Amino acid sequence: MSVKLNERAFEHAKKLVKDGKFVADERDDWSEDQPSTDEENEYLDKQGWKDYGLWYLGVDDEMGDDTKGHYKFPYGDFGKVHRCGLLAAESRAAQQGYDDIDRAVAHLHGMIDRG
Repeated sequence: MSVKLNERAFEHAKKLVKDGKFVADERDDWSEDQPSTDEENEYLDKQGWKDYGLWYLGVDDEMGDDTKGHYKFPYGDFGKVHRCGLLAAESRAAQQGYDDIDRAVAHLHGMIDRG
């Protein structure tokens, strides 16, 4: 698997945080806050793959751009960045050795914590 940072999503997330469109929730909240499969599919139907990809900080180049498997490390609910989503992504990226994603997530996490 060739997973790397999704630069477009990183820029999108930074803009959302700068604009105050984030939730400073706790680590364990992600299981409740992350979009359900139905919410993902509804967003895809309305917005398409290009916008869907803005909500995932990683991309797998071995998977097609128009598949869910292409997108890794979700960080929000298709409206706001969630601190808990970032914490989950940060932990997984570090465990899996995706240093570019880990650094990007840590940056976003820091932006939220600084308020």
